[in-house]
Amino acid sequence: DIPSHLDDLPPTLLKKDYANLPIMNSVDDVVKRLLSLEMASQKEKMKVKIQQLVEKVRRSPNDNGSFEVQGNFSLFFTVAILTARIRTLEEHLQRHPKDKRNRRCMLMDLDRRRKMLGYLRRVNYSTFENTCKHLDIQYSPPQPYARRVTKRWLVKKAFCIKVFQEKQKLKAAERLKQRREWKARARAARAQQE
Repeated sequence: DIPSHLDDLPPTLLKKDYANLPIMNSVDDVVKRLLSLEMASQKEKMKVKIQQLVEKVRRSPNDNGSFEVQGNFSLFFTVAILTARIRTLEEHLQRHPKDKRNRRCMLMDLDRRRKMLGYLRRVNYSTFENTCKHLDIQYSPPQPYARRVTKRWLVKKAFCIKVFQEKQKLKAAERLKQRREWKARARAARAQQE
């Protein structure tokens, strides 16, 4: 059996919607068991996992406005959701390696998360490091684009350089002619004033 990233959730933990209700202390054990993660679906477990990931980065319990946690659709909140989804899809793909649709979804989520982490890295590096450490993400910066050099590309590049140089020679001749005209006009204007 493949280990899940949701296995670390305690089964006695209540579902997200019922966790903070005061009536839960006086409820029967059977009801508590029904409303706990033991009987929860994958989706409900994911909600709890995402909430835990967001809590990991919060600076304080009252922190809702910092750069990392700001609002529901903040940068960090999105990174936490994507991280949880990516880990779930990785587990799914280990069990079902031929599932192309979910592989594509996972690659799209990976790309989105990489772009967001790249932005966070540029804007606030300490927060980026903290986020990666708490979410156990190994970020590798994108490779610089390297074009494969082919004979056709070399010939095309040489031709473009040659055309550019010819154009510059023509422009240089025109500019020289234009400068001579301006100087002649300037001399004529000075001679006329004297």
